[in-house]
Amino acid sequence: MIAIVDYKMGNLRSVENALRRLGADFCVTADPQAITQADKVLLPGVGHCGQAMDNLRSAGLIPVIRRLRRPVLGICVGLQVMCRDSEEGNTECMGIFDAHVRRFKAAPDLKVPHMGWNTLENMEKKLFDGLHSGDSVYYVHSYYPSLCPDTIATTTYGTMFSAALKYEQFYGTQFHPEKSGDVGEHILRNFLSL
Repeated sequence: MIAIVDYKMGNLRSVENALRRLGADFCVTADPQAITQADKVLLPGVGHCGQAMDNLRSAGLIPVIRRLRRPVLGICVGLQVMCRDSEEGNTECMGIFDAHVRRFKAAPDLKVPHMGWNTLENMEKKLFDGLHSGDSVYYVHSYYPSLCPDTIATTTYGTMFSAALKYEQFYGTQFHPEKSGDVGEHILRNFLSL
């Protein structure tokens, strides 16, 4: 069973649909016991990092997530809350990944938010097994995780940033695999097979 953590941060429907297409057995929950007992955990998120941390704290889920010893995949804001901190709202995050979340600097040739397809580079195995440098994924974000020892894939948009992170059994993607077509489906399948 896969637990999709519902901490009131965005539309979970696209994640549910992606798992349904893969034939995965899942539940949407904020129940600590269901999350702890799941085989795998997805932490999706859309919105403000500070609000996400407040919602996780109010639900008592921060210590639950930190103690998980099963594969966990954070998506977008779900990745950001697992970083050290975020410039968005000057937010202290969970500190699972050794990355700081920064805001893109707007420039004449660089629109913020970064929306649309962009390529993956410098991918490490497991989560990206079977994919190739230059494969494209879908982004919608104004903040990005910095490069750090936990970086397992990069993307460049004005600056090179962590497209994906990994520390022990925790994984995170700044992009949305559930909206990234065949490449995203392949990544989710790889995660489900960990």
